Amino acid sequence: MLKKALRDHLSASFPEQALRQWFDPLSIVMSSVEKRLSIFFPHPFFAHWFQQNAQNMFEHSLRDYLGEGYRLDYSTQCAQRSQNNRFGSLPLQRLKNLDLPYGKDFIFDTFLHNRKNEFPVLSAREVSKPGCLIRYNPFVLCGASGTGKTHLLRAMGNEIARHTDPEYIFLGTVEDLAAIYGADYQADTHAARRHLARHAYFLLDDIQRFKDFPALQEEMIFLFNMLHDAGRQMVFTSSGPISGFEFMDQKLRSRLEWGLIAQIKPQDLDIRVRFVMQRLKQDRLRLSKEQVFMLCQRFPDFRHLQGVLTKLAAFRDLMSKDVTDKDFEHILAHTDHRQGSSITPETVITIIAEHFSLTAKDITGSKRHQKVVQARQLAMFICRQLLGSSYPSLGRLFGGKDHSTAMYAVKKVKELQESNKDTKLLVTELKKKCLTRDG
Repeated sequence: MLKKALRDHLSASFPEQALRQWFDPLSIVMSSVEKRLSIFFPHPFFAHWFQQNAQNMFEHSLRDYLGEGYRLDYSTQCAQRSQNNRFGSLPLQRLKNLDLPYGKDFIFDTFLHNRKNEFPVLSAREVSKPGCLIRYNPFVLCGASGTGKTHLLRAMGNEIARHTDPEYIFLGTVEDLAAIYGADYQADTHAARRHLARHAYFLLDDIQRFKDFPALQEEMIFLFNMLHDAGRQMVFTSSGPISGFEFMDQKLRSRLEWGLIAQIKPQDLDIRVRFVMQRLKQDRLRLSKEQVFMLCQRFPDFRHLQGVLTKLAAFRDLMSKDVTDKDFEHILAHTDHRQGSSITPETVITIIAEHFSLTAKDITGSKRHQKVVQARQLAMFICRQLLGSSYPSLGRLFGGKDHSTAMYAVKKVKELQESNKDTKLLVTELKKKCLTRDG
């Protein structure tokens, strides 16, 4: 199923003859739990040809299809079948990351800060060093939403991956942890514990979300004790002071306060200006100095700024014109700085549900009525277009469907846009609604 879905994706970029030559001979096995792909070559001669002629374009297409964070393990089928094969094992890179495993944009050098946030950044760098003594365990990064906690956490993951096989790094959210104990290991607690115990580093984002998973807190206490006793480094991020989490089990709260807690303070105006200028250059978006300062004064953090810049860039692309002063004022007037301006999958689903007189549950559920299927496919397509969602993440978002279902939906809407003027107009209209939704 995975190979067929991936082949369909590649067929949009490569001729049939090329796929028969270099893709069809591959055997591919995916572990979604470990975010790992094993690729087996039919024999060593093919493997060396593949490295020279097809590997780069194959990995580029995989990154586009699966998103960030997957790892590739290359080997030959003959090496898999027999240790005594006369060809021996291949001199291939056994484990290759698709770019930086936790996102190419998340490195320490791109985290904009000044002296007031030097301590959390230096502490994060220290904990990420190879052979670092486990002195700060756990290490907790605290800060308001949008201050850059997730950026620093992922930067730590990428830095650690320079000296530690990413197979032994867990980096995820509380939701990911709940999924491991639920669907991934079919509620087999012992199997989930064995999986997590393999990791040398345990990095968990947004621990305030334990409020939505109260039953998981007790298991986190067990995990904490197990990892701490084994000398495994733990890193957590939190949107507020842990001492104020009344919903959290006292035992878990006290354990999180054992180590080093570093506070990320809100970014100053000069840092926000640097951030906006950086994004304008990346997106080739033109704003006046006055508009840049207006944005940075109104929006207090990176997340809100990124959201409104996404709106401005998308408006320019959809309307095929530069953003005028009037356009700029209109977009800002419909963006609530208190709630943020980032488009979310929930926003897209809600807007499309309203357009079709459906509920969000209809779109993310399993109903197969024609109107529901059309709305669902459009929602998947727009999430992919505006948010860059990977196919596996789209499948999870829309009721746990297979990633091939999401890929088919995106491909179908794309084809309909090219052949049907009404579909193209509808997609444009829905995109505009998503981008101009009041905060």
